[in-house]
Amino acid sequence: MSIMLQGLHHNAYRCRDSEETRRFYEDFLGLPLKTTLEINETKSGRATRTLHTFYGMADGSALAFFEAPDMPFEFKEQHDYDLHIALRVEHDQLAPMMDKGRAAGLEVRGISDHGFIHSIYFRDPNGYVIELTAEVPDAAEQLAEHARTARDKLDRWQASKPR
Repeated sequence: MSIMLQGLHHNAYRCRDSEETRRFYEDFLGLPLKTTLEINETKSGRATRTLHTFYGMADGSALAFFEAPDMPFEFKEQHDYDLHIALRVEHDQLAPMMDKGRAAGLEVRGISDHGFIHSIYFRDPNGYVIELTAEVPDAAEQLAEHARTARDKLDRWQASKPR
């Protein structure tokens, strides 16, 4: 039996400090804090002191974070290729968000032209790269063409990789 996945509910990441993370996601990006769960015991019965926060997006999905001081985790500045969170915005929001990021003293990169999207980049307080991305007017046509050739490109890549 196969299931039909309906969309993303949430992605969850670790955070250093829940309030510092809230300031970035709610105050800076404008994602409202929707839910906060205090976890005192894991499902396996281990005692913990963890806070799980959720920031809502317009489509009903969320970005979520765990602050778990009793569980070691190496925070580092992520490279875009290793981990980044891309959030969709309207094109006219890119330049004002770049200005807002610079005014807040954040690392800001962009506007990068990826063909079907334009993007800007920030780094959140946990070291994660946050990409704000806006589709260009003919993005649907470009993506349809990409879809037609995606499997062939993947197969060529696999065949050409050193083994």
